[in-house]
Amino acid sequence: MTGTERRQQLLDVAKELFAEKGFEGASIEEIAHRADVSKPVVYEHFGGKEGVYAVVVDRETHLLLDRMVAALHGGHPRAMLEQAAVALLGYVEESHDGFRILVRDSPVASSSGTFSSLLNDIASQVEHILAQQFSARGYDPKLAPLYAQALVGMVALTGQWWLGARKPKRDEVAAHLVNLAWNGLSHLEGKPRLHLDGRD
Repeated sequence: MTGTERRQQLLDVAKELFAEKGFEGASIEEIAHRADVSKPVVYEHFGGKEGVYAVVVDRETHLLLDRMVAALHGGHPRAMLEQAAVALLGYVEESHDGFRILVRDSPVASSSGTFSSLLNDIASQVEHILAQQFSARGYDPKLAPLYAQALVGMVALTGQWWLGARKPKRDEVAAHLVNLAWNGLSHLEGKPRLHLDGRD
């Protein structure tokens, strides 16, 4: 096995182990054992558990972000929303270990965690699209960041739920997400207010 192939093997083994046990539960010993190598081989490639974990997280972060950004180019805004929802759910479906690592060890509520940072990166892409659409429709484009966070958060948290549920099928989940988001966006009030007193 070449050095590149060995590194890839160790990353694949580590990804599976981190998804299964989390960062704290995984060990260099177990990564080495599952890869059928000695511990020094793992240390030689990554310097330690933190090093291999950082590479796994970085790889998964870029994989998901690249998929999301690629889905947000061209077409009608509703089509882009559909493509983004399918892209995120497709990542959950095809790289469930990677998504589990990003979600488990970096909770969405944490402002400094990798999953939160990733969602912010995706939201910033969505924000530019929403700002253009808001301006074209007479809404305040300064509110685009708020709506971008809400949309991305809705899809990401649904993805977390769907990771365990796996029903209904991906495209049906995406269709329901788009139904909620699009029909909500297409009937936005210019100046929404709360109706806590029960009056219209």
